[in-house]
Amino acid sequence: MAESEANPAPEDVHEEDTNAPGYKPPEFEPLENILKKDQEDESLNKYKQALLGGGDAQDPFPNDPRRVIVTELALVVQDRDDVTLDLTGDLSKLKEQVFTIKEAAPYKMRVKFFVQKGELVSGLKYIQKTYRKGVKVDTSKFMVGSYPPKAEAHTWSTPIEDAPSGMLARGDYKVESLFTDDDKNEHLKWTWKFEIKKDWA
Repeated sequence: MAESEANPAPEDVHEEDTNAPGYKPPEFEPLENILKKDQEDESLNKYKQALLGGGDAQDPFPNDPRRVIVTELALVVQDRDDVTLDLTGDLSKLKEQVFTIKEAAPYKMRVKFFVQKGELVSGLKYIQKTYRKGVKVDTSKFMVGSYPPKAEAHTWSTPIEDAPSGMLARGDYKVESLFTDDDKNEHLKWTWKFEIKKDWA
């Protein structure tokens, strides 16, 4: 996991310090202003246009007021088909779908999301709390980064890690996931489950 807490913090994820010591989130600056800076530098302008999408990307969800729209969570295991959760519907039903992970198997989680409304979103974070039999056993915090608006989806993945192993590790787990940012905007919060088994079946 990215970071593990020896002493659980309050249940409100926003109350946790997700920044490294001494880290200060950058001040918000409109994308239009970023694109206007150093206009005499042609190579820098080309780089900014490629990186920031030019500032004129069409909104993929024009009727949705959100700037960040998380659409999918996937369990990714080499040589196996991805198992995905659709995050665009009724999130309460996600508890009915359980990921199965073979003990000690290397895996990663992939998040698919869109950025829209014409502004760069900075300091995106993915926070994941894992529970076993009602007891929190881990909190992982990942810095996702800053992303420009564009019509196509962005994807981001956690580092590869090995699933727990052994008889005591096998069983059901509940996970509370949060996609947030430096300004503590809650872009999406959802609960899902996975099961550690001796084999994939």
